[in-house]
Amino acid sequence: MNTSQKYWQSTNEAIPVQTKTILNEYLLSLKLANKAEVTVTKYRSILERFFSECTISIEELTSDDVLKWLNKFSQGKKPKTVDLFLSVLSSFFKFCLAEEYKEHMVIKKRWRPNIPQSLPRYLNEQEYASVKLVSESLSLRDRAIVLFLFSSGCRRSELANLSIEDIDLDRRTARVIGKGKKIRHIHFSLDCALLLKEYIQSRQDDGIESLFVGRFGKPLKGQGIYHIIKKLGKKAELNHSLHPHSCRHTFATNMLARGADLEFIADEMGHANLNTTRVYARIPTEDMIIAYQNRMG
Repeated sequence: MNTSQKYWQSTNEAIPVQTKTILNEYLLSLKLANKAEVTVTKYRSILERFFSECTISIEELTSDDVLKWLNKFSQGKKPKTVDLFLSVLSSFFKFCLAEEYKEHMVIKKRWRPNIPQSLPRYLNEQEYASVKLVSESLSLRDRAIVLFLFSSGCRRSELANLSIEDIDLDRRTARVIGKGKKIRHIHFSLDCALLLKEYIQSRQDDGIESLFVGRFGKPLKGQGIYHIIKKLGKKAELNHSLHPHSCRHTFATNMLARGADLEFIADEMGHANLNTTRVYARIPTEDMIIAYQNRMG
């Protein structure tokens, strides 16, 4: 494997050698902790930017040095972006403390911006109906993907990693590998099961283990799923973008409207912390009542 393929290693030449050695130790620790590749890659990118612009050695780096960089970086940035960078830097320097590369924490909690918790972006009843109607014109594979996302609430990375063996059509369950390599079983609708059965049969024993396959006979990646859903949102003429995570939020909202308790929804979605799921309980009461009445009568 080439160094460029090792997402947990930095080869940025603008970073001092000693700093890069410690950085790569930290990135490796993330990989060994089963952090998702996309997470490790994001952390690496953020830390590479910081250390390529702030080239003071880790041993000599002070809070004032970090704050000076942060003030310059924050100009014109959204609070969420600043908060993400601070979160990554905080994680890295906690590692440095544990490994005795630093004696004191250089990131201060008071630097974190106040970010009001926003409601998840989900489809209301009319938007959901419009998307489902437009999806009927999609290919068999894409219809199965759309229904799977809306009826299971899984993440697009979980969907992309599914194999045919992970699917139990009779029980309408799927074995997915979530964050931290945690395995859980999720459920999907009867309509989705029928489409999956038809799609799998149409594959004619192509010898590919992945559940969903791209145009050139290779496993469909997360980016491909993203484009399918985004294109669907445009076809449905929504007044906002549609993403796979919107399907996940819509699933949770619909489950709550049907009377499912938060613990069940958390298990289905793979939330390790129930507080992550509780945000759905904050959705405006009027929307919940309308959604419930439309589904349950």
